[in-house]
Amino acid sequence: MKQLCVWFFLLTLSMQAQFHISGTVRASATNMPLGYATITSAQGNHSVTDVDGRFDLVTKTPLTNLKISYLGYYTTSVTLTPETSYYTIYLDPKQSQSNAVLLAQTNPEIAIIQQTIANKPHNNPQKKLSSFEFTSYNKLIVSAPADSISSKIDSIFVDRAYGKKFSKLDSTNYKIKEMVSEHHLFQTEKVSRYQFANHTLKETILGTKMAGFKQPIYEILAFNLQSFSIYDSSYELFETKYNSPIADNAFKDYTYKILDTVAIGNRDSFMILFKNKKKSRTTGLEGVLYIDTKSFAITKAIMRIKGVIDISGTHEFDYIASEDLWFPIQKSFRIVKGQNDDDIKILGGTIQFDGDTPENFGTRKRAASDYSYLHSESSNFDITYNTPIPLKNIFIAVKLDPKALHQPEQFWEKYRKDSLDLRSQKTYLALDSIAIKKKIASRLRFGRKVINGYVPLRFLDMDLRKIVSYNNYEGFRLGFGGITNEQFSRYIQINGHVAYGTKDDTFKYNLGLATLLNRKSNSWIGIAYTDDVKEIASTVYAIEKKPFKLYDPRPINISTFYNYVGWSGSFETKLLPKTESALVVSSIEVSPLFKYLFKYNGTLYSKYTLTTAMLSMQWSPFSTYMQTPDGRIESEKRFPKFTFQFTKSLPNIAPDAFDFSKIEFKAEHEKKHLNGHKTNLLVEAGFASGAIPLTHLYNNSPNNITKKTIIQRITFASKNSFETMYFNEFFSSEYIYFQFKHSFNRVKIIPKVKPSLVLVSRMGWGDMQKPQQHIGLDYKNLTDGFFESGIELNQLFNGLGLTAFYRYGPNQLPKLEDNIAVKLSFVLKLGL
Repeated sequence: MKQLCVWFFLLTLSMQAQFHISGTVRASATNMPLGYATITSAQGNHSVTDVDGRFDLVTKTPLTNLKISYLGYYTTSVTLTPETSYYTIYLDPKQSQSNAVLLAQTNPEIAIIQQTIANKPHNNPQKKLSSFEFTSYNKLIVSAPADSISSKIDSIFVDRAYGKKFSKLDSTNYKIKEMVSEHHLFQTEKVSRYQFANHTLKETILGTKMAGFKQPIYEILAFNLQSFSIYDSSYELFETKYNSPIADNAFKDYTYKILDTVAIGNRDSFMILFKNKKKSRTTGLEGVLYIDTKSFAITKAIMRIKGVIDISGTHEFDYIASEDLWFPIQKSFRIVKGQNDDDIKILGGTIQFDGDTPENFGTRKRAASDYSYLHSESSNFDITYNTPIPLKNIFIAVKLDPKALHQPEQFWEKYRKDSLDLRSQKTYLALDSIAIKKKIASRLRFGRKVINGYVPLRFLDMDLRKIVSYNNYEGFRLGFGGITNEQFSRYIQINGHVAYGTKDDTFKYNLGLATLLNRKSNSWIGIAYTDDVKEIASTVYAIEKKPFKLYDPRPINISTFYNYVGWSGSFETKLLPKTESALVVSSIEVSPLFKYLFKYNGTLYSKYTLTTAMLSMQWSPFSTYMQTPDGRIESEKRFPKFTFQFTKSLPNIAPDAFDFSKIEFKAEHEKKHLNGHKTNLLVEAGFASGAIPLTHLYNNSPNNITKKTIIQRITFASKNSFETMYFNEFFSSEYIYFQFKHSFNRVKIIPKVKPSLVLVSRMGWGDMQKPQQHIGLDYKNLTDGFFESGIELNQLFNGLGLTAFYRYGPNQLPKLEDNIAVKLSFVLKLGL
């Protein structure tokens, strides 16, 4: 859902205030910017410059004077005037550099960081305190400073052979300026109660308001923009984890420099700049740590990433004398546009920016989106600690109180740090009006459904997967299917589909009914009747929801199916912590639609009845969950994930039934690297024992058709299949499968050709117990293993790509070309 949400409030990203001062601090001798210089106003405002020496001060009272200091330079004072809002300030280096030389020789910053790391257990509230709780008020806005946006209406011309021709007037910037002059582009408020006990931090949302939405977007509420704790070994900033500058191994990634000593909370703090050792802008954090000179605790921290977008997170602390502890009282988060010509991915979505490479950034005409920003600020109060706190359901990271959506204005007046200014008040009125006029809620609902493969048709969500598909047995499969939605009932669901195969000239159908048992745990019980076909020896996990694809290439080449007709009963729940579970009991008549006989106890079966009980479970131990009035959702998907499935036949219930059992296992892991690369690991295994027909064993996911030449075998590549393994080449009653994928950043060859290189390696082993039971298909055994490796060049042109795989090892074929598979790939970017 994050993929959809990003388009509602990050389409474009100055604090609303009465007074705004900005500028740059530079060295007078070299004109180089001085990053992280200290800015202090006569009124007590305190800030630092960013890595490029820039600063912004936004206040509600006029500023009269600024004092700027930087280690090794003379402190300078600047008198401010009402008619000037931007200042370039130059600092003169001190003539005597003896102090700087001494610092370089003794490396005191290293000693300070070492002491900070050593004292983390004594300074970390989550280690020192047995428990604590506090209330937090958060406000998030997306806005832009109206006075920075041009209100000019431009003429747009198109190139013609005889010159340029007028096309239309572009009033985009004018409209945005008018809009942000009145209100923000997006705004949300939240009041939460945080509780910590038994090494667990839990958030309960007491109140929430989201401009334009009566029903808030849950994923936004649960999204963690920045780490709560500055002491964790990894610091998270906008969905990416970085090695912390005070991690135990921080010295391998960061360099440090003392900038100054400043007073925070009537105690002195070292002001230490940290920078990542690697030059790449994508490799890590930079910023400033304020460290108490006595306890070596963090008293303030500024964490920043500079690149395609500039992201900064600030943490502020207050000193609790009775506990000799600095406790977090405020944090802020900010995103502004950086300098780059690449697309960027945030919240799982893609945002496109114009070319802003260093050589043309200064000359390109700036659009309204260049000035936009996102700003979030949280304040903590009503802090108590070391008192008993009974926490329930500790695996739920965020809980939304049912009353949170309907809090009166008195509630907000009680918890807001400051009353809403006129611009913020207008934001709620304006966006609520726009949301009604533009039907934002219904469009968001529509988007949610489409992402999951459905189109809402009043009371029914039409299943897009059921409309049309193709395989070698049915030909074109045309159909209609869907499930009733919440407008029909929140407690009863009716689902089904009907399909017709143009090649086999047969109708298939399914009809099911389910009722809600418990909304809190998303528990449903249902029954269904089905007459349909399925690929032989394929593994389908009952708990996994099939992802929506506009096309699914692998089934196109499948020819061997079986027909199954019968009843099934199901029970689905999320009752167990961090799991989704399903129990399915079914009795079906199976008819193989290919030449096959199953031999059991001296009898040959051309069709048979299977009565089974199946337990399927997916466990996501590292994901975070949110409890909402509409049920439990996985608010933050994290890896690894584990899926288990156990099937046991019930031979005494139906005649001619077989006694068997099956167990399957899958583990998935995904790691996103700081340089933009991504590594995926997949492990699957299955084991079947007893009297089990070939239709319900394992085919090891082949995806290569039996044709003589490489060109004839060109089809579309699948995601996790063996691309060089031929259909029906191997079958197993027990198997194990490994897949490794590593994706690199897209490489620009020419403007419209930017392929993404992926390295892939797959291997698998298997065995077939009692092969004499299966008559009709010739197949091989995987005892010696199957190996293939290849490369994918995805998105070469308009989503189309090319892949090539090579088969090697014990099951390599005699002819070289038979071991090579060249496939097409297609990556569809919906911008979601």
